[in-house]
Amino acid sequence: MTAFFRGHWQLLALTALVFALWTTPVVLPLKILVVVLHELAHGAAAVLTGGELVEIDITQAQGGHAITRGGSRFAILTAGYLGSLLLGVALFLAALRTRADKVVATCFGLLLLSVTALYIRTPFAIFFCAGAGAGLLAMARYLSHDVNDMVLRIIGLSSMIYVPYDIFDDTIARAGTAMSDAAMLAQEFGGPTVMWGGLWLILSLAVIAACLRAGLRRPSNLSFGRG
Repeated sequence: MTAFFRGHWQLLALTALVFALWTTPVVLPLKILVVVLHELAHGAAAVLTGGELVEIDITQAQGGHAITRGGSRFAILTAGYLGSLLLGVALFLAALRTRADKVVATCFGLLLLSVTALYIRTPFAIFFCAGAGAGLLAMARYLSHDVNDMVLRIIGLSSMIYVPYDIFDDTIARAGTAMSDAAMLAQEFGGPTVMWGGLWLILSLAVIAACLRAGLRRPSNLSFGRG
């Protein structure tokens, strides 16, 4: 156990810091970014099942929507929470176990700018997504590998914290009052909202556990001495 703390103390401290600041404005941009991932996952599911993405929107209140046309409705509704978690996990593992951090940050930045140009229409969403995309490109271009690595870890960790919490809050704690993806799935395919939310929660926790098992096999601390 001592060796585990020595090998991962930075990651543990970072996780504790994100939790400590979770209800403050400091973490709000990260929460909104996870909402962007959520809506992107809806859109990706539509495209991958033969439909199309028409529009994406997000708000300062951590809300959003993806308007899609065609495709598998079941896959589209299911993809929001679980898809955004998988995107966050991919960013986290790319940071933790590869040297491609600048490439990943560049690709993520270009994706956000492309989505902004093609699918976003409202001022706040344009400002946030374009700003995040430009920021990621600048970070990849001008800052060190380790800074890029740390930012990708923070985004991935935020997704892994936010998604299970959001599933529980939207689909279980407020099952009778919130119009969530699970509520729409229940309306269209049957079964109670809590059932779908509970299933998604179990799957999300299993994905997180597998991610941590794979990612923490070797020490993860950064030296901040590399270019």
